[in-house]
Amino acid sequence: MDLVMGAMGNLAPKLYQLLKGEYELQKDVRKKLEFLDQELESVKPALDQVAQVPWDRHHEQVKVWARQMREASYDIEDLLDTFLVRVQGSEPADQSKLKRALKKLGGLFGKAKARHDISSAIEDIKKQLQEVADRRDRCKINEIVAKPADTSAIDPRLEAMYKEVTQLIGIDKSRGELLSMLSSPQGNEVSHEKMKIVSVVGVGGLGKTTLAKAVYDELKSQFDCGAFVPVGRNPDVKKVLRDILIDLDKKEFRELKYDILDVRQLINELKDFLQSKRYFIVIDDVWETRDWKNIGLALVENDRGSIVIKTTRKSEVATGVIYQLRPLSDDDSKMLLFTRLFDSGGERPANLPAEACEKIMKKCGGVPLAIITMASMLVGKETEDWLAVCNSPGFYRGNDGQQAHDTEWILSLSYYDLPMHLKTCLLYLSVYPEDYFIPKDRLIWKWIAEGFVEMKTGTSLFQRGEEYFNQLVNRSMIQAVRDEKGSGDIFACQVHDMVLDLIRGLSYEENFVTISNDDKVTSPSGNKVRRLAHQNRVMKQLTQQEDDTGIARVRSLVACRCDIGSWVLHPSFKLLRVLALERCDCEKGWQGLKHLGDLLHLRYLGLHGINGIYELPEEIGKLKFLQILDLEWVMDIRVLPSGVCQLTQLVCLRVGFRTCAPDGLLKKVTSLEELHICIDNLNDESKRQFVKALGNLSELRVLRIYGILEGTVQSDLAQSLGNLHKLQHLSLGYDYRVPGEEWDRVVQSMFRRLPSWISPACLPSLCHLDLVVEDIDEAGLRAVGGLPQLRRLDLQATVATSGSTATVVIAGDGFFQKLRSCSFGGWMVQFVVNEDSACVSFSLWNGKQQGALAAFGSSTEDESSSRSVPPTVMPNLQHLEFQVPVRALYKDGNGSCRSLGLRCLPSLRNVSVVVDCEGASPDEVEKAEAELRHAAQLHPNSLIPRLLKVNYDEMIRHSTGQISDKDGDDLCEEEEEEEGVVSSAGDEVIATELGADPTSA
Repeated sequence: MDLVMGAMGNLAPKLYQLLKGEYELQKDVRKKLEFLDQELESVKPALDQVAQVPWDRHHEQVKVWARQMREASYDIEDLLDTFLVRVQGSEPADQSKLKRALKKLGGLFGKAKARHDISSAIEDIKKQLQEVADRRDRCKINEIVAKPADTSAIDPRLEAMYKEVTQLIGIDKSRGELLSMLSSPQGNEVSHEKMKIVSVVGVGGLGKTTLAKAVYDELKSQFDCGAFVPVGRNPDVKKVLRDILIDLDKKEFRELKYDILDVRQLINELKDFLQSKRYFIVIDDVWETRDWKNIGLALVENDRGSIVIKTTRKSEVATGVIYQLRPLSDDDSKMLLFTRLFDSGGERPANLPAEACEKIMKKCGGVPLAIITMASMLVGKETEDWLAVCNSPGFYRGNDGQQAHDTEWILSLSYYDLPMHLKTCLLYLSVYPEDYFIPKDRLIWKWIAEGFVEMKTGTSLFQRGEEYFNQLVNRSMIQAVRDEKGSGDIFACQVHDMVLDLIRGLSYEENFVTISNDDKVTSPSGNKVRRLAHQNRVMKQLTQQEDDTGIARVRSLVACRCDIGSWVLHPSFKLLRVLALERCDCEKGWQGLKHLGDLLHLRYLGLHGINGIYELPEEIGKLKFLQILDLEWVMDIRVLPSGVCQLTQLVCLRVGFRTCAPDGLLKKVTSLEELHICIDNLNDESKRQFVKALGNLSELRVLRIYGILEGTVQSDLAQSLGNLHKLQHLSLGYDYRVPGEEWDRVVQSMFRRLPSWISPACLPSLCHLDLVVEDIDEAGLRAVGGLPQLRRLDLQATVATSGSTATVVIAGDGFFQKLRSCSFGGWMVQFVVNEDSACVSFSLWNGKQQGALAAFGSSTEDESSSRSVPPTVMPNLQHLEFQVPVRALYKDGNGSCRSLGLRCLPSLRNVSVVVDCEGASPDEVEKAEAELRHAAQLHPNSLIPRLLKVNYDEMIRHSTGQISDKDGDDLCEEEEEEEGVVSSAGDEVIATELGADPTSA
C-alpha cells in the first residue's frame, strides 16, 4: 500500500478468495465481483505509471484521478474485509475450519438480506469506479523518469559527516563567539556573577540547536546541574517544566508524583530546586513570547553565575544578549556538500561541473539543513542530474534570474525525488507531535501493519522496513537517534520541524493523515478520515455526527501524549487496523478497551507508557489478524489473557518485565520474530514446555525472557536456542529497573557460568547479549569474544557470586571485533601488554578470590609508557563499564587501579565505573576514584570517567559505626556526566546524533 496505489495491492488476493468455487456465490454477485476484478486489473498499469513520476510533475487532473482511485481502493478493501470477517469470524485459520468458513460464506450469500447487502455495496462501488474510469480516459500520464537504486544500509559517508563534519565544519567560529559571550571579561572562565541569558537567533535549519548543544556539552561540567529541553510550537508548558526538572535531577524528579502537578506547582518546584544552585539551562526552539514568559518564571536569579541559552527563529522572542547565527561561509558550505557527496575531504571532483556546483551552493544559501538535504538527494547521481536540478521549476524565483535561498523548496524537491514507497512511509511520520522521539522498531511495525512494506524474496518484512528507514536517514529526511553511550545502534529518529511542516501539509492535501489537537476533526473536501492522529489533547467520545461523516471508517488511530481518561474505544471503529496509544494519561482501572474484541481487522495494538490498565479483555483472542501486540512500559498488567494464545498471526509480542505469559502461549503462536515476556508465573513443567517451544520459532530475531531459569529449564533452553539461527538480540534475566527486593531474588539463580551454547557456531548472528551469570571462566569469555556480529555485551554478576577470575591472552584479530559497548556488572577489568608486546592479557576479577588480585597490582602505567603504542584489542569498543571492589582491592596493600591498560582500546570514548564502597574507608574510596581518573586520563582520548558509588552506607558504617539517610545521600552524589537526554517517549536515557539544527531531545 502506498500514497498512489492505496490498497490496490491487497485487493487481488481477496477478490480471488471470494471468486473461487468453494464460496458458491449467487450469479449476480459473482458477475459484479468479476467486474471489479477486471476493472482493477485494467487500472493498475496506469497507477503504476503515476507512482513512478514525481507528484509535482503531474497535471492536476491526473492527481484528482489518482486520489479518487486510491479512495475507491480503500472502500473496496473495507467491503471485502467486512464480508470475509463475517463468514470466518474469529476461528483459528486451520484447514478444516477454513473449509467450514467457506461453506458458511456460501450459506450467508444465499440469504436474501446478505445477498442484497453485498450486491448493493458492489453496485455503489461499480458506479464509483465508472466515474473514475471516465476521468482516466480524459487524462494523459506524464513522461516517466527512472529512479536510481537506493541503498539499504546507512551510508557510511553520512555517518562520518554526522560524527565529525557537522560538529566541526563552520561551528568552531560560532562556538567560540558564543563562549566569549558567556565568559567573564578577565579570561576564559565562565562568569560567576548574575545569571546571563543569551538568545541564539537564526532561520530554520541554520544549526541553532547544534551550536547550543556543543556549548552546553563543553560547559555543563562547570555547573551544579543542567538541562537541555525543546519547546517547539504549541508546547505543553507543563511537560516542558517537568522535562527541565527531570534533566536537572533524574533521580529526584522522575517519580510519577510530579505528573499530577499543575504549571504553578511545577514552577515552584523549579524555583525551590534552583535557589541555591549554579545551573546551565538550554531552552531550545522557542516560538512564542508567552511560552518563554511562563518558563522564565521558574528561572531564579541567585547571583551564582548561572546561564540560560534560548534558541529561536523569531527576533521578537529573543531576550537578553542576542547572538545572531550566520549562514556557513562559501568554503565551509562546499566542504560540507562534498564531504557528504564524495567523502573527498571537501574537494570538488574534476568531473563535477563548477557552474552547477556554484548554482546549487547559492540556492542552499549556507543553511546546513539545505546543504545536507540537497547533497543526500544527489548522492550517486550523474552530471546530468545536477544540471537538471539547476534547470528545474522553482530554482529561480522571479523573472530576473535571482536565485532564492529557499530551504523549503529544497526539502520539497528532495521529497518528490523519493521512491513512492518511501514517500508513504515518510508521510506517516506526521502522526507524531513535534520534537517527538520515534522509536525505530515501533515505527517499522506500524508500517508493516499499514501494508506500506513490500515483501522481498529472502528478506523479512521487518528487515525490509529497516531498509526503508535507513534510506530515509540517508536522504536526510529523518534524523537518526543513536545509543551513543552503548552499541551505537540507531534506535529512534526525529523529524526536523521544517520537514514536519512539509509532510503535514502533504498529508492533509492527500487525505493521508488527519491531525486532531483540538475538538475538531476535519479532512480536505469532506473526505472520509482514513488515518487519525490525536496529539496533546483530551480525547472525547465519538459523536453521532462524526460517525455519520465517516470518522468511524478510520483505519489507523494514533494518540500521543493525550488524556484518555474519559475516552472509550467506540465499537463503530470496526475497520481499524492500527491502534496506538503512546504516553497517554488515564485513571487507575481504565476500561477504555472493553470493545477491543470488535476490531476484527486490527493488525497493530500498541499501548506504550500507560499506567492504570490492569488487564486486557479476554476477547482479544478474536483478533485473528493481529500481528503486533506492544505493551512495553505498561506496568500494571500482570498476566496476559489466555485469548492471546489464539493470535496465530503474531510476529511481535512485547511486554514489560512484570507482565507474564499465559500458559500454552507458544502452542499456536509460532510465527514470532520478536518476543519480550516474563515466565515467572509458570510452574516448572510449563516453563520447560515454553522454552522447548521456543525452538520452533525459526524466524525469531529478538528474545528477551524475564524470569528465573533453573535446572533442566536451562538445558532445554540451550537446545532450543541452537535452532534459532536468525537470533540477533538475546536477553535472559530481569530488566535492571526491577525493584531491589525482586532483583535480590532473581540474581540468586541464573546461570552459574557462561553457557556453552553462547558460541559462534550456535549464534552466528547475535548482535546484543544480556545475561546474569555467577562466574566467568576463560573458556566462556573466549567463546563470547568470538561471536562475529556482537556489538553490545552486558554481563551482570549475581549476588551469590563466588570467587571468580578469568584471563584471556589476546593475540591478533578475532576477539570482540565488532563490540561497541561492554558492561561487566560486578567485575573489575584490566588489560596488560605482555613482555613481547605482541599480545595482551585481558583479565576480569570480582573481588572475591584474593589470589587473583596480583594481576591487578603488578602492572605499572605512567606518562612515559603511554607514549608507546600498545597492541589493539576490541578495536571498535567505545563504551566500557565495570566495577571496582574497593575494600578487596586494597585489602593487602598491593592492589591498584592506576594501571587498567585502557590504551589498548583505541576507540574508547566513555568509561563508567561502579565504585563498590562496601567495607571500605572514605580514604580508600577517594584513592580509588583518583586512580581511576588517572588511568582514564592516560588514554589518548583523555577520558573523564563517570563514577557511581554504591553501598556507600556500608562505607559509613565501617568508618563511623552509624549512618543517616541524609549523609548517605550526600556521599552518593557524584559529579558525573549525564548519559544523554531523557526521551520524550520516556523510555530511557539516550544521546542524540547531532546534525544540522536537529530537533533536540
